[in-house]
Amino acid sequence: MPDTVDALVPFSPDRPKTRLSDTLDPEERRAFAEAMLSDVLAALDGAGFTPRLLTTEPTGRDVPETVDDRPLTEAVNAALDAHGPGSPLAVVMADLALATPRALARLRGSVGASGGDGDGDADVAIAPGRGGGTNALLVRHPEFRVDYHGASYLDHLRVARDIDASVREVDSRRLATDIDERADLTEVLLAGDGAARDWLRDAGFGLDAGDGRVSVERARK
Repeated sequence: MPDTVDALVPFSPDRPKTRLSDTLDPEERRAFAEAMLSDVLAALDGAGFTPRLLTTEPTGRDVPETVDDRPLTEAVNAALDAHGPGSPLAVVMADLALATPRALARLRGSVGASGGDGDGDADVAIAPGRGGGTNALLVRHPEFRVDYHGASYLDHLRVARDIDASVREVDSRRLATDIDERADLTEVLLAGDGAARDWLRDAGFGLDAGDGRVSVERARK
């Protein structure tokens, strides 16, 4: 395995975090999405990945990017086709605000990537999200292609079985927690330590444990 591993980070700056529309206005949603992206890119860099944005429009960031406005499944599979066999490729979602280099190193180690935290030799490593999604993948099997429709975690297990690819699941709270809804902001304030947490604090968000269950509140807008 190479010392660094390429990683795709899908990002949609033109339609960010629509399920947070009851909490953040469009400009805020974009700023918060950009903050989470910064955290993910930093974590990938710290884990020995070389990130490339897979974006629906140019971002202006100092990161290599591929612009593709097709649906996620089609865009990622086109990137897998272009990447070609012979080296692993990760796909890591841009809203994993709790991701750390250590958590992502476990993903690397699951396929035996150099420098990874582990000694696995799987063809595909999967970090499932809550609710059946797929938050991160690391693929080294040349025939594996993604399917992000519906319960993609189950779909990816099926794809791996169909091509006789070995799979290792990465059970990680930090990689399982994608930030989509207001309730998810609580996790960022509780366990985040990067730009996304700082953005929420600056925007007036804080924790509320008044009813015995921790939730998020906004003191001002």
